[in-house]
Amino acid sequence: MAPIVSNVKSRESATARILGSGTSGVAELLVFHPVDTIAKRLMSNKTKVSFSNISSVVFRDHAAASIPKRFLSLFPGLGYAAGYKVAQRIYKFGGQPWFNDLIVSRYKTQFTNTFGERKGKMMMQATAGSLTGIGEVVLLPLDALKIKRQVNPEAFRGRGVVRIFLEEGTTLYRGWGWTMARNAPGSFALFGASAATKDFLGVTDYHRATWTQNFIASVSGAVASITIAAPLDVIKTRIQNANFETRVHGMKVFRDLIREEGVRGLFKGLTPKILVVGPKLVFSYTIAQSLIPWFANYV
Repeated sequence: MAPIVSNVKSRESATARILGSGTSGVAELLVFHPVDTIAKRLMSNKTKVSFSNISSVVFRDHAAASIPKRFLSLFPGLGYAAGYKVAQRIYKFGGQPWFNDLIVSRYKTQFTNTFGERKGKMMMQATAGSLTGIGEVVLLPLDALKIKRQVNPEAFRGRGVVRIFLEEGTTLYRGWGWTMARNAPGSFALFGASAATKDFLGVTDYHRATWTQNFIASVSGAVASITIAAPLDVIKTRIQNANFETRVHGMKVFRDLIREEGVRGLFKGLTPKILVVGPKLVFSYTIAQSLIPWFANYV
């Protein structure tokens, strides 16, 4: 068990939050981008997946290629992914404490009177997470480009990122409503379940949690977040992976999905995403929760 950070400040600096969360984003990207690609391709696939076609669904045109080439085919859009993932982790893991500080300074009394001292603290963490998730919509263009590159590279037609931004403009924000609808409960569950787990483990000062406590809390938060957000995530992904000129409405995607694939279609890709919870979101969230207080000792 890693030692508890003993001299951590009660409120970390913005620099510490950026360094800690940014480092977690880089580490997550380098290790888990291929698994993210697999999950996105499974969510975008509209046919029944079986042992006979799983290779073509995951590797697409490289299904019959050598193992090294098939592995490299899982790294499309790495540049877009880098920009999105690092920015997302800095905003999400670094921004949530800022929202929490804001809520504590202005509404702590209301939360405490409504939920009590302990539950009020957890609810403030969860609410701060939900607000962070809603604001994450500003990063939607980078997310859209990453997903298109992973599952629909033909949409680029040889265009670079600057040209795409200039030509497509607001079309890169398609699915923004579904993104906010997914992020609000998902982030609420992530930070709320994490705080509840730390409280269960006897952690009174979340800044002083050990690596092990952060890891256990991250597992709880990540599983809750991914499961709750899964149906909306499938709809969001299908909206974003269409060609730029194709306008796709979320309700049409939902109706077609239910009619053609049933309710279970809303949870496509959930299994690989849950399997990634341990090494991916838990990995990055644990790193962020542990490094932010550590950096706070120096900056």
